[in-house]
This record gives sequence, C-alpha cells and structure tokens, in this order.
Amino acid sequence: MTITTLDDREIARTGGDEGVRTRHDQEGKYLTFRLAKEEYGIEILKVREIIGAQNITAVPQMPAFAKGVINLRGKVIPVMDLRLKFGLEEAKHTEQTCIVVVDIGKEIGVIVDTVSEVLDIKGENIDPPPAISESVDLSFISGMGKVGDAVKILLDINKVLTCDELTTIANVVENSTTETVA
Repeated sequence: MTITTLDDREIARTGGDEGVRTRHDQEGKYLTFRLAKEEYGIEILKVREIIGAQNITAVPQMPAFAKGVINLRGKVIPVMDLRLKFGLEEAKHTEQTCIVVVDIGKEIGVIVDTVSEVLDIKGENIDPPPAISESVDLSFISGMGKVGDAVKILLDINKVLTCDELTTIANVVENSTTETVA
C-alpha cells in the first residue's frame, strides 16, 4: 500500500481542504516553456495546440495582459501575454515566440517566449509551491517540478486568470465579435 502525504506547508496553505491535489495526482506529462529566465509547465491535457506568434487583433477595454484575439480556423480566441500577467517586462516577439492554446472551460491563447519540451514528471519529484507570504497569492502554481538539477514552475492554468478577469475577457470578446458580425 502506498501512502501519499502532504507537506505541512501544503496543508497549512489549503487549510487541509479535501480538494487538494496530492503529489501522485500531479504526476504526468507537462508542456514546458520559458518566460524570461524561468521554465514553466502546464499539464499536457490542458493544451489544445501550439501555434507560432501571429497578428493579434487588439480589443478595447481589455486588461493590459490580454493582448486581444486571434482567428484560429474561424474561431475567435482571446490571447493573453503570460509575461505581463506575471508582472514581467513585455518582450519583443521572436521566431521562437509561441501561442499555446489551452482549454480552461473555454479556449484561450497564452503567449510564451519559447516552448521547450514535454516532460513526464513523477509525483515524488513535485513539491508544493514555497510558502513565501500570506499576502502573495500562489494559488495558480500547482507545484515545483524537479527535473535533474532544474526546477520547473508547474501552473494550474485554470487558476492563472481570476473568475473576474475571465468574465471580463469573455464579455469583451463576445461583444467585439457580435459587433463585427452585426
């Protein structure tokens, strides 16, 4: 019988919530990518496709990190810049810049500096995010994946955007596509 235990910091961070994912639950394949000097990962099951950077149509009244929308085979997809969402400096797009289309209940594109690889990370190699401060919200980080000597910041892509941000973006995109069609 295997016993999975949660780190004391994880229990304190979540209040012992039954909805907490254990290390075993987090085990799996992650698409890894780079933002600035750091490596991040998203569960591969959330990734729909990876496309090269393309023209993004700016939409008024969107948050600064929401760059606009793209037309992906007839479907309007909102696009956000993860650098800006995470408080990093905006970077000029290069040949390696990609848009990773993810499914968070709806499809959304996230701009990343470069896609690295798909890694299979075992549960025992995933630690909870560090407890930095009560005032710092790390709920969008599902864990820290240890791969060799490196650490990959594993994102819970469903929590990168708050409900309010997601609603705002969805409403603005819906209104802009309705106005375009009308």
